[in-house]
Amino acid sequence: MALEKHRNILDYTLQSLLKRKLKNIGIIMVFTLVIFTASSVIFLSYSLRQEARLLLKDSPEIIVQKMRAGRHELISTLIMTEIGQIPGVSGVEPRYWGYYYDSGVKANYTILGIGASGTEKNRVLSGRMPSRHEKNIAAIGRGIAEARVIKKDLGSVLYLQAADGKWMNFNITGVFESDSEIMTADLIVISEDDFKTLVGMPDDAATDLAVHVSNEAETPTIAKKIKERFPDSRPILRDEIIRTYDAVFGWRSGLIIALFMGALIAFIILAWDKATGLSAEEKQEIGILKAIGWETSDVLEMKFWEGLVISLASFMCGIILAYIHIFFTGASLLAPALKGWSVIYPEFRLTPFIDFYQIAILMSLTIVPYIASTIIPSWKASITDPDTVMRG
Repeated sequence: MALEKHRNILDYTLQSLLKRKLKNIGIIMVFTLVIFTASSVIFLSYSLRQEARLLLKDSPEIIVQKMRAGRHELISTLIMTEIGQIPGVSGVEPRYWGYYYDSGVKANYTILGIGASGTEKNRVLSGRMPSRHEKNIAAIGRGIAEARVIKKDLGSVLYLQAADGKWMNFNITGVFESDSEIMTADLIVISEDDFKTLVGMPDDAATDLAVHVSNEAETPTIAKKIKERFPDSRPILRDEIIRTYDAVFGWRSGLIIALFMGALIAFIILAWDKATGLSAEEKQEIGILKAIGWETSDVLEMKFWEGLVISLASFMCGIILAYIHIFFTGASLLAPALKGWSVIYPEFRLTPFIDFYQIAILMSLTIVPYIASTIIPSWKASITDPDTVMRG
């Protein structure tokens, strides 16, 4: 009997929602837009942070740069031996990388010397990577191939102007796979010798040094010793880089949310309107229900189901649309704001990383207040004399 009673209340709730379908559809659309915006930002920023963590997982524990007047400059490779003698250091290697501005396509490329740590692990769609001292050979990202209208066939030629004004031609021996575009879209990998010629770098210099540590717990201590021995250096810990990515994506996420404040304000106004009172029609409906024998608990249950149906339907629609937007359409609406300044945006499909804690927080900040704003004014009307309620 009790189950039948609850079923009848739910059935009446659904009929009541359909009776005011235009109003409820408007509420659901606004509610869905708010959830879609917030959850899209949560999905994208969290997935990018997780991608960054995965990419940096095998990076050096410490990167040592030379600083002058607060700016990063080339570091001498002659100090590698002294750094390698610090207890706990398992290896030191130079890294050769920099940026090249292509005025033809108005884009910056990332140039990487093959001697850099971890480069050999990158996969190419076809062909091979250049060797450490191989001349005029390059592997490029798909973004560069498309920007320069270069055929992805092996044997195509890429022309770059060196620091001395002379042109260098590179035979393309490989193009990076599409699933690695998050780190290779604007990347050109050449040999160490070609890199030095292209940027005019001295033989005894490097962009920075990669320091590998045997025991990761000793990383802060080793970084402190490097700073003490070389006061003009800046040791950067891998954990610091990860925290920087978290901070950057978090700040940009907040900026995107700020741009959609209009939708959030509309939702707040909607919830406030619901909380400040019922319409004359809704009050009359509650009065009639009380007059025909409904209890206050029955009215509150009806309004609970009404608020739950609208808020949960909106929440699920918003979450599903956000999931499709981020993980199936490449976050076309939000990606430019979070990917950064580069002209050659990487085209990649994010791995679905979902922070269920943030989703639960979002649910508690949207569904719970909406249900409360539906129940409270209904409770006030249901405890009033039915004749008074129906007379307004």
